[in-house]
Amino acid sequence: MGISPVLWQFLVKWLDASALFPPEASTAAPWMDSLYFFLLGMTITGLVLVAAIMTTFSLRYRKSVHPVATQIEGSTLLEATWTIIPLGIFLVTFVWGALLYFRIYNPPVNSMNIYIVGKQWMWKAEHPGGQHEINALHVPTGQPVQLTMISQDVFHSFSIPAFRIKREVIPGRYSTVWFEATTPGTYHLFCTQYCGTNHSQMIGEVTVLSPSDYKKWTEESTSGMSLSQNGERLFASMGCNACHSGNAAARGPSLAGVYGSKLQLTDGSQVQVNEAYLRDAILNPSEHVTAGYAPIMPTYQGQISEDGLIDLVEYLKTLNTNYRVQQTLTTSDADQASPPASGVVKP
Repeated sequence: MGISPVLWQFLVKWLDASALFPPEASTAAPWMDSLYFFLLGMTITGLVLVAAIMTTFSLRYRKSVHPVATQIEGSTLLEATWTIIPLGIFLVTFVWGALLYFRIYNPPVNSMNIYIVGKQWMWKAEHPGGQHEINALHVPTGQPVQLTMISQDVFHSFSIPAFRIKREVIPGRYSTVWFEATTPGTYHLFCTQYCGTNHSQMIGEVTVLSPSDYKKWTEESTSGMSLSQNGERLFASMGCNACHSGNAAARGPSLAGVYGSKLQLTDGSQVQVNEAYLRDAILNPSEHVTAGYAPIMPTYQGQISEDGLIDLVEYLKTLNTNYRVQQTLTTSDADQASPPASGVVKP
């Protein structure tokens, strides 16, 4: 009986990934490995030390040498030594790990954002320029890349061993992680959270390119519409600009420049407007009512996919003027009246 192509592909990837140590292909990898080897060395040292002391005491105080047990008084200096030294080592490990954690989960301000949607059983990557990938991810070297991830169904876990990153992908909530690739090549991508029958097939490849090759890839892979352009069309088709026009008499607040700002809500609280807030405000508007406006916005729960939410969020992030909102519907109507360009799919 022959081996199926899918099983053979999985076996090849598993054998390749089962190497003792994956390559260090990101700026964070050496830092992660240093902490790992420090923990490993500390563990081995402790094991050897305890085993040596136990063996020495077992031989020195065996019954044939000391047939009668004698009371040995404790040593304050000795007890303080074996308490303070391990405590110091543990504190060093804690601080080291905390600094590394904040380094990994706080992306630089100039990071390129790529959305990742996990679903049974595949990864979908969406680039700002409109490039879409299934079980694949193309990134440039020397450029911080932030991954904004969400699951469409169950819990997943996004892992690239060569970059030393792993992040839980959760339904209904964005999670983020970032990396900066250093070495061109192709690396493994895994789901490391059991997510159903075909969990073992939820694998892919990350292709790291030089900046010039990445630019060439983006130009050749574009669909002709960026995420924000798709979001603008969706914004118009759903009639959002009827209430969020920016006019003084509008029933909804202006959305121009709202991303990155602090928003005052009717309950008196203030919120920082980021991707997660925009997504939640679309799905649960009654929980995020802007001060001075009535809670009349309907919920779009179940009416829009995660891909559509990503498009809308990207559009709102780039929305700087009310003029653009007012022209959105007119522009969309004009586009729908004309034949679509080759390769462009109308929503």
